[in-house]
Amino acid sequence: MLKVGEKAPVFSLPDADMETIDLARYQGKHIVIFFYPKDGTPCCTKEVTDFSDHEDEFLRHNCVLLGISRDDCLKHAEFRDKEGIGIELLSDTEGVVCKQYGVWQSKEVDGHKKFGVCRSTFIIDGMGTIRHALYNVNYKGHALEILRLVKELNS
Repeated sequence: MLKVGEKAPVFSLPDADMETIDLARYQGKHIVIFFYPKDGTPCCTKEVTDFSDHEDEFLRHNCVLLGISRDDCLKHAEFRDKEGIGIELLSDTEGVVCKQYGVWQSKEVDGHKKFGVCRSTFIIDGMGTIRHALYNVNYKGHALEILRLVKELNS
């Protein structure tokens, strides 16, 4: 798991339009990276649309939002278009970035060990340093809580 004060792992991933997004492109801005399990499920839809609905407020605080799941680009595009999502949704089909950020975790389900994406959010400052690393988050009200933390970084 990543800790506050560490440098954020850099990566390049394709977005819903299959264009490569490089984390370095946002140097000098705050970045919120949130990992979620799956496009289109009720909890994930609520979380992603909440972040998207507040995108303008994040942008006013010099902050970019990036959502990451293991869904492929086509699934992201379908999800984005259906739900009217405006933020970048990045595809980590191989799970490389999920592992770098420590969000690919095992849990026991019905006595069997299963791996999946742990709903997690990272706030990275303009110098690439992790300022908040939140694992196992509750999606309810999460976007507004993250917005509050971003505002604190600017004050």
